[in-house]
This record gives sequence, C-alpha cells and structure tokens, in this order.
Amino acid sequence: AGLGEFRIRDLNDEINKLLREKGHWEYRIKELGGPDYARIGPKMLDHEGKEVPGNRGYKYFGAAKDLPGVRELFEKEPLPPPRKTRAELMKDIDAEYYGYRDEDDGILEPLEQEHEKKVIAEAVEKWKMEREARLARGEEEEEENIYAVHEEESDEEGGKEREGEDGQQKFIAHVPVPTQQEIEEALVRRKKMELLQKYASETLLAQSEEAKTLLGL
Repeated sequence: AGLGEFRIRDLNDEINKLLREKGHWEYRIKELGGPDYARIGPKMLDHEGKEVPGNRGYKYFGAAKDLPGVRELFEKEPLPPPRKTRAELMKDIDAEYYGYRDEDDGILEPLEQEHEKKVIAEAVEKWKMEREARLARGEEEEEENIYAVHEEESDEEGGKEREGEDGQQKFIAHVPVPTQQEIEEALVRRKKMELLQKYASETLLAQSEEAKTLLGL
C-alpha cells in the first residue's frame, strides 16, 4: 500500500498482462497435444484476485482493491439478471402447469375416490336420519315422480299425448307432428318440383301453375 497509487496500478496491470499470457501458453500447449494446465494447474494467484461485478477478466490484487474508485466498484450490488420475455416464460408452460396431469402420479385419484365415498356415505346417512325423523312424526309423504306430466302442462298449445300400455303419460308434443305418410308425400312433391325446374321450360311451368290454380291445388 505504500508504493503509491500509480505504482500499484502499474503493477496490477502487469499482473493481469502476465495472467493473459499464461492463459495463451496453456491453450497453445493443449493445441500441441500437451496437458491441459488450465484444468490441472495451480490457480492460487487467480483466486487471490477479485473481479469487478459485471466486468469479467480483469482482476485486482492486494492494495489495488483499495484504490480510489475501485473500492466503490466492489461495494456496488451486482446488476439484476435480465427479465425474461413473455416467449421465454411461455416456453416451459405445458399441460402439467395447468394441472391436467395431476392424476398421472397415482396419488391424487385414490384420495379423490376415498373422499367421494366418504361424502356419499355422509349424504346417505343424513337422508336416513331425516327420513326416520319424518316417520316418527308421521309425516312420511309419497316420493314425487319427476317423470310424471301434470294436467296443466298437457294440451296447452294444441299438443298431443301418448300413453303407454300401463296408462302412464310418456310424451307430450306441443307442435303438430306429421305422420310418416305425410313426410313421404312431401318428399315426393319436392322431388317433382326439382325435376320440373331442371327439365321443364318456363312456359310449361307457367301452364302447370295455372292448372294447379284452376284445380285448387
């Protein structure tokens, strides 16, 4: 530290220059088939040096680390890592991220089945207790048939009812339903019209329409 600022800077520059030259020779030795000293050689001098955050390569040794302007560089916090872009964030998102593969581990599904059985058993037990309480009070009512059709719902819009062999109402149609024969006749008429429009002339079509009008068809 007593050598002075300029002398310390010169010596620190000389050390870094020799380290770079040493690295070049180690690389050349490896090129010629020799040992890789960069991996197996001693690195005590390299470890004693300290790099400024964000500036790799140049090292400060000994009193050079306390020089004016250098000490402040080491005191600064390193720069935060760059923020990832949206494309980089979406790159690792797959079906597993959204929970679609939670059952693949074989752990969640048995737990869900066990919980489902527990919930069903609790619901059945609660229904039995309520039913027994109603029976005890004499308030048992007939279960409502959710498939039954009420009187006010039938024939409100000209609907038709169908009854099964047991007399229970099965189906209500609130619009007129054509029979199979009516459907076949409509298809035949439509086919005739398509053929007339395809092969008949305009005069023939006009005569046909006039004949229909006279016959009241």
